[in-house]
Amino acid sequence: MTVVLASLVEGKELLQTVVAATVAGLGVTFAFSVAIWGFGRSVELGTEDRRLAAGAAAAIGTLALLLVLAAIVFGIVVMTHK
Repeated sequence: MTVVLASLVEGKELLQTVVAATVAGLGVTFAFSVAIWGFGRSVELGTEDRRLAAGAAAAIGTLALLLVLAAIVFGIVVMTHK
């Protein structure tokens, strides 16, 4: 009598998925927090009549928000092509 063991889940692939999801989750969370910080700081600096610094903070917030949106689009593309 021969016993055949089937592998339903590949350990290496599962580990890669967990690591990629963790890194992506932390990265997107950090980028979104930078976006919130940038827009909030921009408002604060704008009320203090520090327009150049407010513009720089708003630019940082905008770039971080664009990074979050790009990560979302990338995730959707990856999920639909597999």
